[in-house]
Formats: sequence, C-alpha cells, structure tokens
Amino acid sequence: MCMTCRSPAKARITGLDKGGNMSRILRHNVGPVEVTVLTDGKGQFTHAHFPDTDPAQIDALLATAGKEVIETEFNAFMVRNGDEVTLIDTGAGTLMGPIAGHLPQALAEAGVTPDQVTRIFITHMHPDHCGGAITAVGQPAFKNASLAISAVEHAHYSNPDDFTGRGARAEDAFRLAETVFAAYADRIQPLSGAAEIAAGLTMVPLHGHTKGHSGVHIVAGSDELMIVADIIHAVDLQLADPGVAVMFDMDSDMAATARKHMLDQLARDGIACTGGHFLYPGIRRIERAGAGYRFTA
Repeated sequence: MCMTCRSPAKARITGLDKGGNMSRILRHNVGPVEVTVLTDGKGQFTHAHFPDTDPAQIDALLATAGKEVIETEFNAFMVRNGDEVTLIDTGAGTLMGPIAGHLPQALAEAGVTPDQVTRIFITHMHPDHCGGAITAVGQPAFKNASLAISAVEHAHYSNPDDFTGRGARAEDAFRLAETVFAAYADRIQPLSGAAEIAAGLTMVPLHGHTKGHSGVHIVAGSDELMIVADIIHAVDLQLADPGVAVMFDMDSDMAATARKHMLDQLARDGIACTGGHFLYPGIRRIERAGAGYRFTA
C-alpha cells in the first residue's frame, strides 16, 4: 500500500479480519531454516484500486478465479536460523485499524516474543510493511533488532524534498518513515544490490512499486524460497494478467517489468515463493498459463 499515490475516496480497502481461533501462521522449511508466514490482516480491494484496467477485465479475471470480490492479505515473514530470528516486514501496527495490525498475535502463536527478534528487513516503507516496527508512541517495537533496508529506499524516505509539497498523504508517508528511522537510528543497515541480509538471505531489487522496493531470496543448500514482497497485490488479477497495475505503484511501468521478470524466473526455475499479499496458503509454486501465470496444483 501507499500513502503517497492516487487515493480516490471510493478506493478504500474494506476488512475481513481473521477472527476466532483461526491460525495466523504457516510454517515452511527451507533446508534447516524455518520460514513462517505471519498474517497481519485480511481485506478486499475494489475496482478503483486498479484504475488503469477496464472493470470488465477485472470481472472476467475474477470469474475465471471463481471469485466475486478482490481478496488480499497482509503478510510478514519470520526466518529462524539457529539463534538468529529475522523478521521480514512488520505489518501495519496501529495504522490500518482492525483489518490489520495482528502481527503480535501471529508472533505469539509462532512462539516468539518481540525481544527475540534479532533483525528486521523492511521490503519497502509503505505503512502495512513498516508500521509495526514502532509502537503507538514511536518507540521501537523490537528493541533488540537491527533494521536492514535497501539503501535506495532509505535515501528516498530520508529526503524531505521528495515529499514536501506533494500533499498530506506524501507528508504523512515521510513522517512515518522519519519516525521508524529515528526509532532504530543507531542500528539501521542500508543495503545495496544483491546484498546479504543475514546468512542465507539475500536482498533482491524489485524496484517500481517504490524506489527501493525489494524482495528476499532464501537459500539453504539445494532448497530455496523467494519472498517477492509487493510485486502482486491481488493474486486473482495480477497472476493471470501481470499487466494489471495497482494504484499504489510509484512507477507502474517499472513495477510491471519487475513483476513479469520475477514471475518468469519463478516459473522457469520452479522456485517456491510467497509475497506480502498472497492469499492462504501463502507459499506456492508458479507455472506459465497462456499470457500469464497460475499457481501449480
């Protein structure tokens, strides 16, 4: 999601929060490394979130998927490798109301406390990915963790000139980033290119959704998993038609190029993958299907 781009009033995300005793976690092993998908929330998009796509095309894609609404989820990821606990994204915290902000419950279900997290990697500085890094009063929610992020993303969200005069939403985005960076000021690690985040975790530049938007490639021996962050917001639309752009993309053409390149790699190489807005079950494999892609059985 984005606090700096087009946001007509009719393009609100409505919530379908997981309630009751439903699990908020999904575990997956990459060799000896344990990866846990943490569901921070769940919601629906509207047609207005995809303003460059004909509504009839959206309806056709939904019908093919057997859906009537555009579903999305808000996911973060935890990687446990020995004594290291790396959190990839932090959920929305208090910024999105009841539809998200449930990362603490997911972590508790996974048997991890915030103090046990040793490292955070933020894929990009949209509120549903970085809001949970801080408390409601701007203090670090993970007091023992360092914070790694793309150097491009860090530089952009540290530059007030990129946001000043662009409206309230842009200024809100800058203030959020400023608060997050201040909370972790003495332990921020800007990374460049295909840098190592932690042992077996490599940053994957996927620029376009934001200036420094990045995924994570996890490798352990011959096993691997790709976390593709936000190259896809609505799997029922953008998997079948990668040309569908979401309004939250800073550069929709660059984002589409990153999406198509990554989906092609995943299909070609048979790599298991997951993403910030994948629906449950959140870890899948992908194959080509006509001009687009689909999840394998």
